[in-house]
Amino acid sequence: MRYTVLTLFPGLIQPWLEESLLKKARERGLIQVEVVDLRAFGLGRHRTVDDTPYGGGAGMVIRPDVAVAALETVLPADEVILLSPAGEPFTQRLAEELSQKAHLVLLSGRYEGVDARVEAFVTRTLSIGDYVLMGGEVAALAVLEATARLIPGVIGDPESHRQDSFVRGLLDYPQYTRPPVFRGLGVPEVLLSGHHQEVALWRRKEALRRTLLLRPELLREARLGALEARWLAELDRED
Repeated sequence: MRYTVLTLFPGLIQPWLEESLLKKARERGLIQVEVVDLRAFGLGRHRTVDDTPYGGGAGMVIRPDVAVAALETVLPADEVILLSPAGEPFTQRLAEELSQKAHLVLLSGRYEGVDARVEAFVTRTLSIGDYVLMGGEVAALAVLEATARLIPGVIGDPESHRQDSFVRGLLDYPQYTRPPVFRGLGVPEVLLSGHHQEVALWRRKEALRRTLLLRPELLREARLGALEARWLAELDRED
């Protein structure tokens, strides 16, 4: 997979690529990441990249001629993605879809955003949540990491993908490790039993319970089996 990140602040992106699994994935050739400085396409002696908004208002807006000039130098691409609070929500299912592509371009906005005419030159506009950041770099890194970890070989155990939160529309089950008792808080007995089938059933039910408690809206789209549907009815009655 090839990624191209367009940003006014390359220094925010580069350190993220030099640690942990992303670094190893790059070293092994599983992913390629190019970081392009939008300021290189700025206008005039001062490399101007933004201007005041038409109609007035606070802040500055990234010019369309600057953004599109940068985009055109990195095409072709399977997807050109603008990161914006106005975009469609980025979900695990969308991460799975995008991880199948060969080249993703991620355009990070700054200031009051990017001139709306740039949207005609992208294939998607994505948001990572209903809040506003200082720029799109964090969002671009979220998309990069969420998709890269699904590429075969990036994470050692492919089974972990199938157990992730949101894969079937549910949150992940609660996890425990040593010590078995910490400040009076113990590990559920079933996890110490050695009965793998019982552990698997407990995890499925606890994932359902946790989702019902913390994110009940996810259940509207969750892919539940017959057993989980029965458990859900039981959990509803408990409440």
